[in-house]
Amino acid sequence: MNLNNKTVLVTGANRGLGQALVQELLTCGVSKVYAAARTPASITTHDARVTAVALDVTDSASIRQLANELTDLDLVINNAGVIRFGDLLNASDDDFDHCFEVNLKGLWHVSQAFTAALSRGNGGAICNILSLLSLASMPGLAAYNASKAAAWSVTQSLRGTLKAHKIEVHAAYPGAIDTDMVAGIEMDKGNPADIAKDIVSGISQNQEDIYPGYAQQVYDVWKTDHKAVEREFAAT
Repeated sequence: MNLNNKTVLVTGANRGLGQALVQELLTCGVSKVYAAARTPASITTHDARVTAVALDVTDSASIRQLANELTDLDLVINNAGVIRFGDLLNASDDDFDHCFEVNLKGLWHVSQAFTAALSRGNGGAICNILSLLSLASMPGLAAYNASKAAAWSVTQSLRGTLKAHKIEVHAAYPGAIDTDMVAGIEMDKGNPADIAKDIVSGISQNQEDIYPGYAQQVYDVWKTDHKAVEREFAAT
């Protein structure tokens, strides 16, 4: 997709990767970015092309209301996400419920709601921000792993379903990113601006699956020996 003069919705846009995605989209010449967050006042970007909008991806009424208001979209980036820490022996029902409500059902419901807006023109696109943990799990992130793996499956279903609507579906699989979400965890982390640049570039180049930063190296190994990546992540 040529992003010049396009209109984009980014969920979870108030910090971290979402904020970086908004900034990167602006450098690519988009005409408008709807930056969505539960609290629009938390959107700190002051570019005139950015409009802060209220959206709680766990609230179907909030999603429907925004979908009724935004009818000029070319691209939706499902970025809103949460993480809960804990392995399968100590994770709670609340951990699983929260991760699935945001990371899976939020992505699904936003995609459903905005299909009509995206298909009004010559077809638009959706980009789902997944994770390398969609492909292989880390034991201390049981609820997050499961929700992102499920979101990967839903993304594949969307890709087949939305083809008839002329809507392309992209999936991005970043590794750990240096944001508040994983603050305090000692591991290699990508810079949000660099990850956002790779994701937006992948969308521009019509890549269905995007592996930003070091994720490309991990994926290259996973393609030939996914068990090796599984073992490496399990030992992390």
